[in-house]
Order: sequence, then C-alpha cells, then structure tokens
Amino acid sequence: MSTEVEQMEERVESILDNYQREKGMLVSMLQDIQAEYNYLPGEALVQVSRGLDVALSQVYSVATFFKAFSLKLRGRHLINVCLGTACHVRGAVRILEEMERKLGIKPGETTEDLKYTLETVNCVGACALGPIVIIDGKYSGQMKSNKVKPLLESYE
Repeated sequence: MSTEVEQMEERVESILDNYQREKGMLVSMLQDIQAEYNYLPGEALVQVSRGLDVALSQVYSVATFFKAFSLKLRGRHLINVCLGTACHVRGAVRILEEMERKLGIKPGETTEDLKYTLETVNCVGACALGPIVIIDGKYSGQMKSNKVKPLLESYE
C-alpha cells in the first residue's frame, strides 16, 4: 500500500507526463496540481522543479505571481468578496465583516474544519451586481449582511 507522499509523487509525475514535461506548460501543470490538492503543496513544487529541470525559485515565482494559486491548504469552499469600487460603495466591507463574524476567520484564512477559505478580490467585472460574493465560482450579487448566513448555510 503506497503512502500519501508516494501517491502525490505518482500524481505529479502523471501531470508532468501529460504535458510532455514542456516547461512552457508550467502554469497548466500547476493548475492541475491545485485542482488535485486544492492548493500547491511544497513537495509537489519541488518535484515539478526537478521534473522540468528548472530552478525551484522559478516554479515558486509563477506559483506566487498568480492570485489563483495558493501555497496554503484551502477549504473545500473558496469564498471571494469583491472590494472593487462599485462593490465597496454599495457596502462590500459590511458583507466582508459579516463573513468574518460568521466564519471566525479573516481574509486569507481557512476555517479549522477546512470547510471555507475567505479571500478578497479587487474587482470581478460584475459591477452592476455589486456587492458580489463568489463561492466556488458561483456569483451571488446584490449581497446584504442579512443574506450572508443563508448563503453560507446553502453550502452546509
């Protein structure tokens, strides 16, 4: 029976092979790894570096450049609260504060049960619907503080 580490090594090798170990496909490889583990484990990044024969610093540079990547374990549900100008003037900060109260975490943190990760974004381009909360890619527009609890409960 293989260990968790061995399983990760096998899965990362498979991802590298799927892209023929083409260095120009690094972002796609990292996307696949994150889809598999819900974040980018350090061990996987080291393996990608070795498998592509590129500096580990280069792999980390790509992994930290894109906000979509996370080096920390994320919850099963990713919550993004838009704080762009249109959302901000319509009360996005109050929505964020209510999310923080309900979840007991601040932006960039994950609940202890690994159910939710709370993040903020600067704009999602849906200004007419603001304030907006996005959970797992699903947009909930015209949010109000009193809608936060029912929204979270819909993910129970």
